[in-house]
Amino acid sequence: MDLGNGLGHLTYSTLVHPGDTWDDIWASLTTYVPAVKERVAPDRRFGVSLRLSAASVGRLQADATERRRLKAFLDDNDLYLYTVNAFPYGPFKNTVVMEDVYEPDWRTDARVEYTMAIADILAEVGGEGVNPSIQTAPLGFKPRVTGADVVDAYTTQVTRTVAHLVDLEARTGRTVTLALEPEPHCYLETTDETVEYFVDRLFGDNVAEDLAGRTGLSPAEAQRATRRHVGVVFDVGHQSVQFEDVDSSLQQLADAGIEVFKLQEAAALHVPEVTPAVIEALRPFTDTVYLTQTVQRDDDGLTRFLHLTDAIAAWEDEPKRCEWRTHFHMPVFLDDLGLFRTTRFVLEDALAFHKRNKLSSQLEIETYTWDVLPAHLKDGTIVDYVCRELEWVTAQLTSD
Repeated sequence: MDLGNGLGHLTYSTLVHPGDTWDDIWASLTTYVPAVKERVAPDRRFGVSLRLSAASVGRLQADATERRRLKAFLDDNDLYLYTVNAFPYGPFKNTVVMEDVYEPDWRTDARVEYTMAIADILAEVGGEGVNPSIQTAPLGFKPRVTGADVVDAYTTQVTRTVAHLVDLEARTGRTVTLALEPEPHCYLETTDETVEYFVDRLFGDNVAEDLAGRTGLSPAEAQRATRRHVGVVFDVGHQSVQFEDVDSSLQQLADAGIEVFKLQEAAALHVPEVTPAVIEALRPFTDTVYLTQTVQRDDDGLTRFLHLTDAIAAWEDEPKRCEWRTHFHMPVFLDDLGLFRTTRFVLEDALAFHKRNKLSSQLEIETYTWDVLPAHLKDGTIVDYVCRELEWVTAQLTSD
């Protein structure tokens, strides 16, 4: 839904629902999204963020009737599609995902072809009056980046995709954007790393010349096209795990001319001080199919762990006074969890920054962990949970 006053379009990610196949996501889309709209936007258009796996994309790509059915459903229910989550390529729910969520990474033709197909679908089905975005992986899992040749391959494949987006815009008049999402333990992890990659690689002369050769644009036009079509998803929860000052991070992106195509409202687990009692209270959060990247801050600086269980084991081996932040998406309306809390306070800062600066035209809540949340944090139905998150974010942005 358009919040007005330049605040952008707000929705929630359907990644929270079952959606590994097209039949799954169709059932989720038709069951839950109208119910959410009825609660939070009964008299106005409601935006949709659609999770599309490679299997779903294959189905839609091959079946024009199914694409028409999707467009008709959106129109008939006063819904409009403005973003697709194309980060997880394969199954994401009810299966062990871990670091395989980044595969195939941006070296591969499979990732490129999947992303191009989504762009084609968005050009056909996306809502009018918005430039739809594709949320994608942060190029690859950092331990698998074994040299500069890997980064070169990432960049070439992203450039191929931009060439497709340029051609798509020329043919259809629709500007579809590609938004890379930094995440802990990935090649694009911190805001500093992200800015360095964009400035030194994507916005550099070599990419402009490559794109010019692929599209017939001049190098200057190609450089502008890259800036128009490639930006970031800024997940507030991800960057809070890095102990970043989000105001500084967001300003850094703006100063570098990197578009925040989507500002994701998310909160992470936050342990202000690790104690034996906290360790016991955290154990239910280790039973998950997802990565729980954890960053520890102590007198020696920051230490990064791939899993919360790794951080627990290290602390039990050598207890010390320290603070943890963990990549576990928590409901954004929660703050105090008893022995620990969430990084909602960082999200509040990010929303205040956006309210002042109108940073992004697309906002999305991405708390996809309903299925693995400890039972004591599940109060009500999934629709109740989603609506409460939407209402909380809306209040942050629209209240005086």
